[in-house]
Amino acid sequence: MDVFHVTDQQGKKITDIKIIDFIEKALGPKGRKSTEGVKSWSGKRVGVHPVGDHTAIELIGKDRPGLLSEISAVLASLQFNVIAAEVWTHNRRIACVLYVNDATNQAMDNDSKRLSTIEEQLNHILRGCEDDEKVARTSFSMGFTFTHMDRRLHQMLFADRDYESAGVTTTNVDCPPSFRPNIRIERIEEKGYSVVSVKCKDRAKLMFDIVCTLTDMEYVVFHASISSEGPYASQEYFIRHMDGCTLDTEGEKERVVKCIEAAIQRRVSEGVSLELCAKDRVGLLSEVTRILRENGLTVCRAGVSTIGEKGLNVFYVRDAYGNPVDMNIIDALRKEIGQTVMVNVKKVPGNTKAPETSRGWARVSFFFGNLLERFLN
Repeated sequence: MDVFHVTDQQGKKITDIKIIDFIEKALGPKGRKSTEGVKSWSGKRVGVHPVGDHTAIELIGKDRPGLLSEISAVLASLQFNVIAAEVWTHNRRIACVLYVNDATNQAMDNDSKRLSTIEEQLNHILRGCEDDEKVARTSFSMGFTFTHMDRRLHQMLFADRDYESAGVTTTNVDCPPSFRPNIRIERIEEKGYSVVSVKCKDRAKLMFDIVCTLTDMEYVVFHASISSEGPYASQEYFIRHMDGCTLDTEGEKERVVKCIEAAIQRRVSEGVSLELCAKDRVGLLSEVTRILRENGLTVCRAGVSTIGEKGLNVFYVRDAYGNPVDMNIIDALRKEIGQTVMVNVKKVPGNTKAPETSRGWARVSFFFGNLLERFLN
């Protein structure tokens, strides 16, 4: 029996019937199949449902200022339209999942020459500095995909071992020590469990990020207790390895701590978010990221989606040195982008308190069974 007490992101009760219906279908007996072909209630066409006929491109390599602009410029020059994408940066690494069509909105599964060209050019960009010890990679897949995009990014960065470079990312430089994850691992001898305790700043998808990582590390969650109060979250996971063993050595514990910390920090984006809406066209992403680059802004995280004829882009940005953005630069950027693109600027605070109405609603205690693993695998 799994019981979740939830609110929306403003800490209010969920009353939208569409949202409730979507959750019921997603978690119901038919699970994933029940959401096939269903439009996301949030309007974002990425995640567990298909984007349509497309080619999925996965990229991972060393991050640097302007890299996303270079990637999107290559796609635009070859007349590929980005219909959905998610970009994460962490510990000087970048991971991207992009869904693209050609200019006529057709899939490219039969155009091996163009795919070969794009792979060659993207790999050339990703190779970057010669001192990069890790190998940059570009991969393709055709047709429909049912892997949750955030889930896939966690898998890519975990396989890339981004957790081995803790503390060098620019996205958490200004994070106060009190908000950095406090992770402890203990063993309950009589129950045969290892208990992973996580205390950190609360945010959306925190549990998702932690469970994804535990699953990737082949640990099974048998029981969990989750609560939040004010800006903080407290989570406990009772786990065993798939072979039934607990975490016995200090090396194992240290690796789990590093991996969970990396999973939490991958999504942290404190600074300024830019939400842009414009008529979708080939080269839109290239144009916008070029303007960001020319104004000295670095993209820490990005999300791209297409709804009808509209392209919706969200960029979390900092300056080239990882510092907060000067709002005068944002004003200049608005003018350069022009009137055809709607721009909404939001500050993403580092210490905003959770709404008081969420208190008392966020307590969750449950046995996992195979429910979450069914959606994560």
